[in-house]
Amino acid sequence: MSDESSGGFRPETALVLFSGGQDSATCLAWALERFAQVETLGFDYGQRHAIELGCRADLLAGMKSLRPEWAARLGENHTLEIPTLAEISDTALTRDVAIAMGADGLPNTFVPGRNLVFLTFAAALAYRRGITDIVGGMCETDYSGYPDCRDETITTLQAALSLGMDRKFELHTPLMWLDKAATWKLADQLGGTGLIDLIREYSHTCYLGERGARHDWGYGCGECPACALRARGWREYAAGRVSA
Repeated sequence: MSDESSGGFRPETALVLFSGGQDSATCLAWALERFAQVETLGFDYGQRHAIELGCRADLLAGMKSLRPEWAARLGENHTLEIPTLAEISDTALTRDVAIAMGADGLPNTFVPGRNLVFLTFAAALAYRRGITDIVGGMCETDYSGYPDCRDETITTLQAALSLGMDRKFELHTPLMWLDKAATWKLADQLGGTGLIDLIREYSHTCYLGERGARHDWGYGCGECPACALRARGWREYAAGRVSA
């Protein structure tokens, strides 16, 4: 499993897990700087914040307009529907219930097996399309404690997928050791103010799917864990930019 933040340009095609959120948009820009061709994949699994899927078109159009080389490298955008995940989940991401902490110490926004399912489906699609590099926005530095975001989980899954499909997959997680302020900074390094503004205006991360209120960091309810992380990261990033 690779979390490199730098490295040379690669002639292969990468498949990016692209939800329409801040992290996946940053990962997409990261991949566009490193791979000759980049395809994207989103999942419709009955999430409350399905509005994020609708944000992808504007983000992709914006990426293409930012840099002509990115436009040339962007390939097909896929969407897979896996409603079974919501049917077997009883969580605040798939049910209209209040967000709260569970007895196990995890927020009830945790969808058991979600990233395992996502990466398995991604690998199956990648296999069919002759792709071995898969990019995801998993992070265990500044997150809600989800066990399927941990580096150990992704490393183990990479081995299992490679064994199970007899193809050497590489799962890239460029945000694994970054907090949200560093994620904003990475986006700045990759695409400058243009990419920062694109992410603020068109990406969606709010768990409640709230798109009405516009904050300095983008749209969202401002209260859910995803909004709180994004807002705090923005404040820290913006403060560092001012003092630099």
